[in-house]
Amino acid sequence: MAAEKTRNTKEYGNESITQLKGADRVRKRPSMIFGSDGLEGCQHSFFEILSNSIDEAREGYGNVIEVARFKDGSLMVRDYGRGIPLDYNPREDRYNWELVYCELYAGGKYNTNEGENYQYSLGLNGLGACATQYSSESFDVEVIKDGFRYRLHFEKGENIGGLTKDKIAGKKTGSMQRWKPDREVFTDIAIPLSYFQDTLRKQAIVNAGLTLKLTDEESGQVFEYRYEEGIRGYLAEVAGDKAFTGICLFEGEDRGRDREDKPEYKVKFQVAFCFCNEVNLLEYYHNSSFLEHGGSPDRAVRSAFVSEMDKFLKTRGKYNKDESRIGFSDIQDSLVLVSNTFSTMTSYENQTKKAISNRFIQEAMAEFLKKNLEIFFIEQMAEGEKALAQVLVNKRSREAAEKTRLSIKKKFSSGIDITNRIKKFVDCRTRDLSRRELYIVEGDSALGSCKLGRDAEFQAIMPVRGKILNCLKAEYNKILKNEIITDLIKVLGCGLEAKTRHARDLEPFNPDNLRWDKIIICTDADVDGYQIRTLILAMLYRLVPGLITMGKVYIAESPLFEINDGKQTFFAYTEKEKAEILAGLKGRVTLQRSKGLGENEPEMMWQTTMNPETRRLVKVMPEEAEHTAMVFDLFLGDDLDGRKTFIENNGHMYLEMIDIS
Repeated sequence: MAAEKTRNTKEYGNESITQLKGADRVRKRPSMIFGSDGLEGCQHSFFEILSNSIDEAREGYGNVIEVARFKDGSLMVRDYGRGIPLDYNPREDRYNWELVYCELYAGGKYNTNEGENYQYSLGLNGLGACATQYSSESFDVEVIKDGFRYRLHFEKGENIGGLTKDKIAGKKTGSMQRWKPDREVFTDIAIPLSYFQDTLRKQAIVNAGLTLKLTDEESGQVFEYRYEEGIRGYLAEVAGDKAFTGICLFEGEDRGRDREDKPEYKVKFQVAFCFCNEVNLLEYYHNSSFLEHGGSPDRAVRSAFVSEMDKFLKTRGKYNKDESRIGFSDIQDSLVLVSNTFSTMTSYENQTKKAISNRFIQEAMAEFLKKNLEIFFIEQMAEGEKALAQVLVNKRSREAAEKTRLSIKKKFSSGIDITNRIKKFVDCRTRDLSRRELYIVEGDSALGSCKLGRDAEFQAIMPVRGKILNCLKAEYNKILKNEIITDLIKVLGCGLEAKTRHARDLEPFNPDNLRWDKIIICTDADVDGYQIRTLILAMLYRLVPGLITMGKVYIAESPLFEINDGKQTFFAYTEKEKAEILAGLKGRVTLQRSKGLGENEPEMMWQTTMNPETRRLVKVMPEEAEHTAMVFDLFLGDDLDGRKTFIENNGHMYLEMIDIS
C-alpha cells in the first residue's frame, strides 16, 4: 500500500517551480496589480490609463482629456499632450512601445525627484499602461508626435502587426488609447456610468482649469467637468449657503525627507475648508489620486485641527471647569474639508493608490496647518468664534448622547434579577428554557385572571398597560425611552436587533439569552384588543424580528362567544363555529359575547387560553414577515390614503366586531 501511495503522489521537486512570463504575469494574477480581479480591479485598470493623460496635462501639455464608454464595453482615453514616445530607444536598445506596453516597471516617471519629467506624477511605478494592455481583450494605440502618426494593436496581451508609422502634416500632438477589458481576466467588466462621472469630476476638482469630457455611447449622453477654482470652487458647490463660515484656502510648500538616509523631496499643500452643520465632507487627494483611506494627510488634518482648536478653547476660557477636551469627531461633525497635496516622491500603500504613508508629508502638513490655523483664529476672530462654539456644542451633545446610551444599555443588561426590577411581572418557577412561556396580556385586570388561571410552574405573565407606542412611526430614541417597551425587552432578555445608531452601544441581539420558549400575545377579542395585539407585534417586528424568524412568537386566540345549554358551556372562536355549535344543540340555549380577559374566571382562562391541551395558539410565521410589515405600515404607518382606501373597500367586513348597542 505504501509503495502504491508513493507512486500516485505528485512529486514536488526542482522542476515544480515555474515563472509567469509576458502577459500571464497580469492575466493570471490581476489582483496583484489592480487590487482585485473583479469590477473594482477593472475600474482601476481604466484609471491607470487616465492618470497618464492627467500627468501630461499637469505638466502643461494639453488642457482637455476625452473619455468614451462604448456599447461593446470598450473604453477610450484621448489627450492632447506631447504624445507617448513609441519609437526606437538607443539607450535601452529597444522600441519604446515594447517598454511601455509589454514591460512591467518601465516608464518615464522614475526620476521625478531629479526634475526630469512629471515632478508631481499620478502614474508612478511603470505598471499601468502595460498591465492594462495585458488585461485587455483588445488594445489599440494611436499617437501623433513629431509629424508622424503611430499605431499599435494588441490582442490578449500579444502585439499584432508591430508598429506602423505614417508621415502627416500639421503640428498637432496627442495620444489615444482604446481597449476592451477582458472577461477572461476580470470577473466583471460592466463599469457603471456613475464610476466615470465620479472619477472625472474628482480629477477636475484637483486639477484646476483642466476640462474632462465624457461621452457615453450607451445612453447617448455627454458630460463635461471643469473647476476653474479647483478645490475652492468645489467647496463652494458642496457647502453653498449652508456654511456658517467662509471658505478658507491655505497653500504652501516644503522640502524634507522621510528618514535621514532617504533623499529629500518637495511637497506642495493646498487645503480648503469651511464649517457647516448641514454637510460633512473630508476628502484627500495626492498627486490627483483620491485617497479613499487617507493615510498621511488624514492624520495631519486630525492632529492639527484638534491641537489648534483645543488650544484656542483653553486660552479663550470656553471649557467648563474639569471639562474634557474636544476630539476630532466633534470637529468633523461640522467640517467640510478637501486637501490637495503633491510630492516629487510618494509612498503609496499599494498600486491602487488609496492611501499614502510618507512620514515627512504627515509631519510637514500638520505643522503647515497648525501655523495657518493659528493665524486664522487670530485674524478672523468672528469666524473662528463661530467654529469653536459649534465644536463645543457638538462635543457636549456627543457626551450627553453617550451618557444616555450607557444608561439604556444598563437597562437592557441581561444579568439582572428581573423578578425584583420589573413592576407587576410574574415569573414562573422552572428554569428549563424548553418549557418556559411568557404571556403578554393587556392590563392589570387580565394579569389577575391569568395569574390565577395559569400553571405557575412554566407560565409567566407580563402585563402591558394600555396601548403601547407605535414603533413603526416613532423614532428609536423615543422608543428606547418608553418604560413599557424597555420593561418588555428586559423580560425577553435577548437584547435588541434594531438597526440604528441609537442602539449601537446597547446589548446586541443574542438568541442564546432569550429566556422563553414561547412568547404568547394574549389580548381581548375586541377592537381595542386587536389594536394592542398589533402594536405589540409591531414592536417585536421592529426591535427583535429574529424572534419571529425563530418561530418564538404566538398569538393566543380568545373565544368570541360563550354558548350554554344548561349542562355545559361551549366556546366559539369564529362565527362559523358559533353556527355549528348552535346547530348541534337542542332546547334552551344562552348565547353571549365572551367577556374580556379580566372578567373571566380562572377555570375558563385555563381552559380557553392557557391549557396546552385545549388552547389555540397561532404561530407568527417568518415567511409572513414582509407581508406583516406591509400590513403594519398600512394600519399604523403614514400611508393615510392607503388606509382610507382599505377601509372604504373592506370596512363592511369588520362591522360585526364593533359594538353599536
